[in-house]
Amino acid sequence: MRWAGAAGLLAGYAADQVLGDPRRGHPVAVFGSFASSVQQRMYADDRARGAAFTATLVGAAAGLGLAADRVTARQPLARWVVTAVATWAVLGGRSLTREADILHAQLADGDLPAARRQVRNLVGRDPSQLDAQELARATIESVAENTSDAVVAPLMWGAIAGVPGLLGYRAANTLDAMVGHKTPRLRRFGWAAARFDDVLNYLPARVSGALAAALAPAFGARPREVVRVVRRDAGKHPSPNAGVVEAAFAGVLGVRLGGANVYEGEVEDRGTLGDGPPPAVADIHRASRLSSAVGLAAVGLAAAGLAAAGRRARRRA
Repeated sequence: MRWAGAAGLLAGYAADQVLGDPRRGHPVAVFGSFASSVQQRMYADDRARGAAFTATLVGAAAGLGLAADRVTARQPLARWVVTAVATWAVLGGRSLTREADILHAQLADGDLPAARRQVRNLVGRDPSQLDAQELARATIESVAENTSDAVVAPLMWGAIAGVPGLLGYRAANTLDAMVGHKTPRLRRFGWAAARFDDVLNYLPARVSGALAAALAPAFGARPREVVRVVRRDAGKHPSPNAGVVEAAFAGVLGVRLGGANVYEGEVEDRGTLGDGPPPAVADIHRASRLSSAVGLAAVGLAAAGLAAAGRRARRRA
């Protein structure tokens, strides 16, 4: 069954790269709509209520995956299909690089108004006053963070916990995006979702950074220098996980990321990551290529891990 799971991860990754996200009826969007309705019923300015909300929805998603695992327990072909479909549903790698490529084209054409509208698909900061350089920085930072959140992390949790890991992780990450904001209304209610997402992404973020460092020579950088940048700069970022991946991308691409961002009228300092100059428009394409390379390495690592576990299980048997 582990071989079926490994093949399912590979097939789901391939489906994401070829098909991307559906424009209508995406399972994650359906889950988000359901979560919004549950939030309306459960909301209170209270951490305990927010924790119950998070546990209920993540538990429901993981429980659905557990049921799928049990139904296909003795059916390798069915397990392969279910794992492939779940993997395709939770990954966002192709959509991420597509958004980055659209922004690259808009900025290359000098169409700042279109790029400012487009970047809202990737970031939560206010883009209304951003110039081409700042839009490039915003895009690369989002590509870096989401390479971990939307590609490496679900693959890792799929390798560790099968379909329940895939669905449970995506549910937790979606709830963090919905309520894990430090706004007056959500500061308490979204606390559990934000902290749980931090826990789930702790290891994937560091694996993402390590994979980026390993791939550095393909981008004209040295792995040792990337590691140095991560060790020095990752802690400057307010996120314990995003800082690792963004610093790694900054080191590989030879650019400087981070700085001041505006969120709902408030300025937040994200620290300075990297030693190079501010990113140029052309660096968006390089970041997109790096994201794709990290994702490919991650699915290979996840599938190889499952296959190795299958071999060990057969030897013990």
